[in-house]
Amino acid sequence: MNGLRRQVWFRAALLVGIVYFAVGRLFALPATNVGAWRLAAWVVCGFAYGGHVAYEHFSLRNPPRRTAVHAAVAVAIGALALAIAGMVHSLSTEAGMRPAWLVALVAWPAVTAVPAFLGALVATAVLARACARR
Repeated sequence: MNGLRRQVWFRAALLVGIVYFAVGRLFALPATNVGAWRLAAWVVCGFAYGGHVAYEHFSLRNPPRRTAVHAAVAVAIGALALAIAGMVHSLSTEAGMRPAWLVALVAWPAVTAVPAFLGALVATAVLARACARR
């Protein structure tokens, strides 16, 4: 059962990470109303994040720390995919790949996963406390 449980949470994290990547790529394409598209990307990613945290907490019944780790993994997957896509895109430009992209492969996942972990930890701790009072 433990192996199946591990696959379930990782599949969910991978799926949500792919959603983050797709939103990051697709919502950056329109050249008009850039501010509105950025806001829409934040809203869609916020719903994906909230849905993932709720799924981990209510469906999988994971404790707050585990839920936060899983949410952070999903965010890191999306950020890593975006860094890889940016690096590959830079290969097609005249400048070629800059060494900064190698830093981005580590920095983007780390910089996005830490706040995702903290936000999910606080949210699920509050949810756990609220559900325990019922």
